[in-house]
Amino acid sequence: MRTKGSAEELEARRLRAFALFKKGLTPTQVAEQIGVTRQTAQRWKGLIRDGGKKALNSIPQHVPTCRLTEEQQADLSKIIQSGATAAGFSTDLWTTKRLAEVVRKRFKIKYHPDHLGRLLHQLGFSCQKPAKKAREQRPEEANQWRRQSWPRVKKGAKNEC
Repeated sequence: MRTKGSAEELEARRLRAFALFKKGLTPTQVAEQIGVTRQTAQRWKGLIRDGGKKALNSIPQHVPTCRLTEEQQADLSKIIQSGATAAGFSTDLWTTKRLAEVVRKRFKIKYHPDHLGRLLHQLGFSCQKPAKKAREQRPEEANQWRRQSWPRVKKGAKNEC
């Protein structure tokens, strides 16, 4: 698990360890003074031995930016709100696979459907699944079955024989 603190705070802690190692302290002593495990202090000492002080510098993390501009994101929102049939699909059900196809054709940008789902969530859309209901179902008969038959067949129900 990653230690709490910003990259700068964690780097400052490693550099304090570097100064203590320069004074001749052992990994156990450094660990006690800085508040880390002995294994961490030993790992830092190995990094210093192999790469010097610069080996303890924090490595900036690459955070990918969205490939769609804000204007394109707004256009995508409008397309979604217009419905899938307006975009040329046979049903009005949006899937991330369909949206990936729309983004590829409209904006010339290829997205994996899973990543597109995360993007849509950032835009304020959530997963909506249509309720499954048999076309032949008669609601009045279904309600009667739920009231009368379901309690009898339900697991844990007391069967009267």
